[in-house]
Amino acid sequence: MLELMLPALVAALLLLSLHAYLGIHVIARGIIFVDLAIAQMAALGWTAAVFAGFEAGSTGAYLIGLLATLFAAGLFSVTRMGHPYITQEAIIGIVFVVASAATILLASQAPRGAEHVEELLTGSLLWVTWPKIARIGVVYAGLGVAHWLLRRRFLTISLEPELAKSAGWSIKGWDLLFYALFGVMVTLSVDVAGVLLVFSFLVIPAVIAFLFTGRPGRLLAIAWASGSAAIVTGLLISYIGDLPTGPVLVCAFAAVLLLAFLLRGLLGRQGG
Repeated sequence: MLELMLPALVAALLLLSLHAYLGIHVIARGIIFVDLAIAQMAALGWTAAVFAGFEAGSTGAYLIGLLATLFAAGLFSVTRMGHPYITQEAIIGIVFVVASAATILLASQAPRGAEHVEELLTGSLLWVTWPKIARIGVVYAGLGVAHWLLRRRFLTISLEPELAKSAGWSIKGWDLLFYALFGVMVTLSVDVAGVLLVFSFLVIPAVIAFLFTGRPGRLLAIAWASGSAAIVTGLLISYIGDLPTGPVLVCAFAAVLLLAFLLRGLLGRQGG
């Protein structure tokens, strides 16, 4: 069991390490589906690369996927308009729908298109290799350092946007950098975990954390702890039940979220 599941466990925890942190930004900004939209843009890029003749997982395919996510990053950085009716979430939803439709159209014209779409959705976490984990680790380390150095700017813009505006910061410029770094992360993770699991890594641990606190340090600790519990539990159930790893992990994250809601309700009643 350990020989089979250890690479998947290490890869999942590695993805969680950065996704849980960025999920806090996503929840605070109220752009819940930005990860889903950018992940789907990465999937569209991967599909376009395969359709163009690149081998799945190749450098060329990765670069095309990255270009697609960087395009989305640029678009999202200029759509925080402050319009009373047209919210940024609406733009994000439109991008997701169009990218999904384009992915299906391209896949329908490619050999094994249906299998390709399914793999993009559910990922291939169980078959991840140590060399790929090492490559992801190097890139994630670089992204982690960048976010650590820029944490004050990013956290202020996410948690206290009015303070950032009053300080005269270029919100669109900082958003462009934030989404560009976000796109690099998502392009790598979609190739391993798939769109659905990448979304779960990002959003669900952050939602759990915000149920209990609003302080950045504690938010991150709770997100990491709850996400790790879901990963270990999901992988164990997947192995014992011989079930698809990606969908089981998504359901495990949902189960941990449900337990968190129950715990929060219990603590609220005791406090009252």
